[in-house]
Amino acid sequence: MSAIEILRLELNPAAPAADAPLAIVVEFAVAARLLFDVDAALVLAAADGTRLGLRHAHEDGAAAAWLPRGRYRLTFTSPAGTLPAGTVHVQARVWAKDGVDPVAAEAARELDGCPAGNGFALARAVLAGDPDPARLSWRRGHADWFFRHFDHAAATIGSYLLKDSELLRGRVLDVGCGDGITDLGLYLRYRPERLVGADPFGGYARLAEVAAAEGIPMDPWPEGLEFVDADANFLPFADDSFDVVVSWGSLEHIAGGHRQALREIKRVLRPDGLFFVHPGLFYSNFGHHLGEFSDEPFFHLKKSPEALREFVLSTEPRRIDRAGHVASREEYWQWYTELNRITVTSFEQELRTHDFEPWRVAIRTEPIIEYTPEILEYPMQDLATVELYVSAWNRKRTRR
Repeated sequence: MSAIEILRLELNPAAPAADAPLAIVVEFAVAARLLFDVDAALVLAAADGTRLGLRHAHEDGAAAAWLPRGRYRLTFTSPAGTLPAGTVHVQARVWAKDGVDPVAAEAARELDGCPAGNGFALARAVLAGDPDPARLSWRRGHADWFFRHFDHAAATIGSYLLKDSELLRGRVLDVGCGDGITDLGLYLRYRPERLVGADPFGGYARLAEVAAAEGIPMDPWPEGLEFVDADANFLPFADDSFDVVVSWGSLEHIAGGHRQALREIKRVLRPDGLFFVHPGLFYSNFGHHLGEFSDEPFFHLKKSPEALREFVLSTEPRRIDRAGHVASREEYWQWYTELNRITVTSFEQELRTHDFEPWRVAIRTEPIIEYTPEILEYPMQDLATVELYVSAWNRKRTRR
């Protein structure tokens, strides 16, 4: 079976009537582990080939960011008087991406003696199936942990900052991979030769369980996707082992500083390889990682260290779902105290010092900063910059 296949193209009622609504059902199967950017079109044509009507699933929000293996049903429902008079050719096409490769399926049927009507222009499409598309992460949005990593982080890294570089098909390393969800998103999008997630805390051990809960089959395990217990300061790989190195929200968490980790990343990344990095910015409203405790702007800077510790350890956080991991208040405090105090200015200097040549950079800022006496000492740029995303080329100097 191909990656995607149309199983049935059905009209209900089977003999359209001029005074009755019509539903055109396209049932299809996804045989691949997962397909991205799934869309469909329904075309009506006269016997001579003249196009009489066209509807796309995405026009009604019925396209899918991704669909795992399963059976699905697109129903195009039109009001009375849907089809033109005479013989009508109905063609359905469903297409998607299997990794980076486009795939498609088509089906068609002829209808004779149709009653007059032009209601097809008013048709509306609805997607259903098993697994239920309404329950997938791309429907849940940014508040969802899986969405933020599998959908948002993987797409931000691969498309937005690395511009779908061919290097993503090669050897990829994720430094500080955490639970591995972002790595799974990258792997399924680009099918690299090898993708290694490195992290000393082993959160990736639950990846198969987490993916299965999202309807993504992990049996057999994706060939080329692996995880290792490794410290970013001492990466267990030879020089020039990878074409791409990524780090999403991990450098700020390396206890004792991240400079040695940058040196290790440079060492294992081949000359002219690509480095993506999204470091947490300590002074921002986002980078302190305590947002589940308070919405007050810069409360981590306004309170003394003693008062902040007491506040965190005595306040019940509004916990987000971290793919099943429930963090204690003590863990939150530990994460905070270990944060490296990264700023845009200092981090850019460090990248240039290590001969990383900036390629694509994105910065998200606050709409406005309202200073209060407690934060007057902090630079405007450090408070106003919420997030930093960088891709850079590894320009290694020739050894003599």
